[in-house]
Amino acid sequence: MNLKATPSSDDLARACADAMWSEDNASKGLGMEIAEIKPGQAIMTMTVKPHMVNGQRIAHGGFIFTLADSAFAFACNSHNERTVAAQGDITFIRPGKLGDVLVATAREISRSGRSGIYDVSVTVDGVVIAEFRGHSRTIGGAWLPAADNSIKQK
Repeated sequence: MNLKATPSSDDLARACADAMWSEDNASKGLGMEIAEIKPGQAIMTMTVKPHMVNGQRIAHGGFIFTLADSAFAFACNSHNERTVAAQGDITFIRPGKLGDVLVATAREISRSGRSGIYDVSVTVDGVVIAEFRGHSRTIGGAWLPAADNSIKQK
């Protein structure tokens, strides 16, 4: 991307995601994929593999949480401000199963000052299996090298 030109909001979000993804060994290591990125939004997928099921033979909740947390992270870092989780919680509604493709859809609910609130739905074949809410906090710094006002969202 030409950083001298003012990027669109979608281009900025994608560039931030690409920069973050290049350093995200946790998400990559679990086989997650970014399906879509927009400002304040992210959709990520992950297939439940044998090492991700628990003694009940269902997807371990920690892996479902991790997928939701990663989608949350990409959504809240889409504005070219480095952002971390301050708090997150999840409600499990239905089990995920071996071989399921989990889809985590994150959306920004509120963003003001250094704080944000994001909701993430985790689905399998369009059926909600978990709902996650995350609170974010910006920590200073930017994802893109020329982090002046021309790079921030227009």
